[in-house]
Parts: sequence; structure tokens; C-alpha cells
Amino acid sequence: GAIVLVGLAAQMTGWWLVASRHRDVWHVLPPILGVMGVVALLVATPFEPTVGRTAQLVAGLTAGLALYAGTRAFVWLAVRWGPFRRNVVEAYAEAATVPTARALVLSLALSVPGEELFWRGLAQGWLSDTALGAGGAAVAALALYVVANLPSRSLPIVAGAVVGGAVWGALAWWSGGVLAPLASHILWTGLMLVFPPGTGATDGTHREGEGP
Repeated sequence: GAIVLVGLAAQMTGWWLVASRHRDVWHVLPPILGVMGVVALLVATPFEPTVGRTAQLVAGLTAGLALYAGTRAFVWLAVRWGPFRRNVVEAYAEAATVPTARALVLSLALSVPGEELFWRGLAQGWLSDTALGAGGAAVAALALYVVANLPSRSLPIVAGAVVGGAVWGALAWWSGGVLAPLASHILWTGLMLVFPPGTGATDGTHREGEGP
């Protein structure tokens, strides 16, 4: 439990540095999340999946594709609604200086595995051993995950944490492991980086505000 709280504080601090101190997200978040993932591997209870690997992969990839389609639909609607227009347009439309290839490596090798191992593996697994049970653990882990991303002060980041976290937590609950949520998160993130919502195609650069 103490390790979960330390990880929560670390991720919140990382987003605070990015949002309030204007630090480069690609220099701050991937190392933090990567370390969180390593710690989770060292201390988490070994996973005992309740379904086969093939079923986990199929479910995870299907959920990742559906989540990406839903994200594109959300962005298409959000940019047409005044209160969200500026935030979403800034997040998805402004060109960033980080090449897509580098963003993919940092995200798919550090950030995504780190988040899944820590939040859906260590945190959700630990909570499931409490009086909350497996279902309550999924909800509690989702709440902590959303709180960890709130300091980003970014609608796309927080919305992604809410919706994506719910999907990945449900996959972990269903499968008893992290393979399904990891596959879903990797596919969603990869598509978001290569084909950012609102652009229709990649121009070789990552779009600002999508996060690791």
C-alpha cells in the first residue's frame, strides 16, 4: 500500500512538473513510469490469469481498437463544443518537436508497460486482496489512476485516464492479469501517436498534449 501511494505521488509530481513548470513531458513521465513498472515487477504478487493468453490478446487488441475509434469520435465532437474546443485543439493539433519514432519508443517501451504493471498489476492486485474484492479493487484502482493524472490539467489526458483506465481495469479484472490491458493500451497508444485524432495522417512528428 505504501508503494502504491509513493507511485501515485510520483506520477502526480511528474504531471505537475509538466503542466506547472513547463518541463518536457517526454523527459519527465517515461522515466517515472518506467521505474514504477520495474518496482511493480519486483514486489507484486505473481499473476494468475483465469483465461488463456490467446483470449487475453484478442480481447485486449479488440478493446484497444474500439477505444481508439471512440477517442476519434470524442475529439470530433469535443472540438465543436465551445467549452472544450481550445483545450482539445491545443492538445491534438499543435505540432510538437518530438519525432513520432521517439515518442513510440518512449511510450511503448517505458510509459505504457510501467502504467499497466503498476496500476492494473500492483495496485489493482493489492486492492483485490482487501475487503474491496476484485470488483471494488478495479474501481478503486481506477480512481487512483485518474487522480494520478489530474495534475496534467489536460482534458485529453484526464479523459483518457477515465475511459482508458476503466477499460484496462475491466480487462485486468476479467483476465486476472495484465496481458489483456497491456495489449489494449499499447495498440491504443500506438494508433494515437501514428494517427493522432483530427489529423487524418501522421506528418512524422508527435502531436503535443497526447502524453506518453
